[in-house]
Amino acid sequence: MASTSRLLFASSFSHPSLSITTGSDATRDLWLKNRKVPKEHCSKISMQHNWKHSYKCIDGGSTRDKSRGKFYINATSSQSHESQPQSFWKSTKDIMHTLQKFVMSYYLITMLMSIISSSLLAVENLSDISPKFFVGLLKFIIPITFMYFYAVGINQVTDLEIDKINKPYRPLASGKISYKTGVIFTISCSVMSFGLAWMTRSKPLLWCLILYFAAITCYSINLPLLRWKKSTILTLISNIPSMLLTSNVAPFLHMKTYVLKKTTIFPRPIVFTIAVMSFYYLVIMLLKDIPDIEGDKAAGLQTLSVRLGPKRVFWLCVSLLEMAYGIAVIMGATSPFLWSKFFTVLAHSIMAFVFYYRANSVDPEIKDVSQSFYMFIFQMMT
Repeated sequence: MASTSRLLFASSFSHPSLSITTGSDATRDLWLKNRKVPKEHCSKISMQHNWKHSYKCIDGGSTRDKSRGKFYINATSSQSHESQPQSFWKSTKDIMHTLQKFVMSYYLITMLMSIISSSLLAVENLSDISPKFFVGLLKFIIPITFMYFYAVGINQVTDLEIDKINKPYRPLASGKISYKTGVIFTISCSVMSFGLAWMTRSKPLLWCLILYFAAITCYSINLPLLRWKKSTILTLISNIPSMLLTSNVAPFLHMKTYVLKKTTIFPRPIVFTIAVMSFYYLVIMLLKDIPDIEGDKAAGLQTLSVRLGPKRVFWLCVSLLEMAYGIAVIMGATSPFLWSKFFTVLAHSIMAFVFYYRANSVDPEIKDVSQSFYMFIFQMMT
């Protein structure tokens, strides 16, 4: 009776009982019978089998060890408190990972690399590369990155039904992020971008953000006279100039006039960059629609891939990019510097050969294959 009373006293502080970790029901019944535990308490008691093959009777917050005949108070409450920080960090990690998938894409790295290289073209001598240069570069990159997050977000928010067909793995299309959360996050990124640019007071940066915001909004928003992605011509008009502006022209002007305080002169390298990258951006905007034909047809978007078919658009893109490499080789050959002439001609000749070789192994009518080739274009750009 004393043993039973103590057991009932301990069980009054208990949490839900633990499950049986090892041992059979027959072993448990035999153990309870030898311990003379009343049947009405058996449902509250569970067994644990340790490595010495002895058993513990666990009734929530109390433990009785058969081999030692002593009671122990389980640290269930403390374990729960210890698991809370782990659960918090795990939830935070999941949220950050989902947001990363929502805003990050393959183009971000390419855009940042283009911004850095175009900014370096504004340097006239080694003394221009100073802490002031890197601070000015960050003042451009951070607002542009937030505006890029806006562009990615508004595209997913307005293309929710299309993404359920073409890209069901995206957080918004898969339901990992609610529609309301996506809208709030997207608007917040645009406000943050303009706010940082206003604090910077850089005219090239401000004009770049305004034009980029207008182009992306007109391209995505489904309002009268907008939703330019329905037309291939309007898609090219809204995207190619904005991509050239944000990745090449604006960072060059920002570093030249705002950071280095020098007169605006477009040297041969920046003209060469703009010419070649125009072909790249044109190919990207045409090629990106090939893997998305199914969803675009369902949404009624008359892209060039829908109208002409994937094969024609694919080989049109291949021809355009080979033409760009040809222009690069010609401009490199006319360079007054021998090292520039040698490097430019050799590098672009190799890239043209690799690109054409890879293109011949692609079947554009297979979605995964055309998507892989689309990613290969970005690898060549970086």
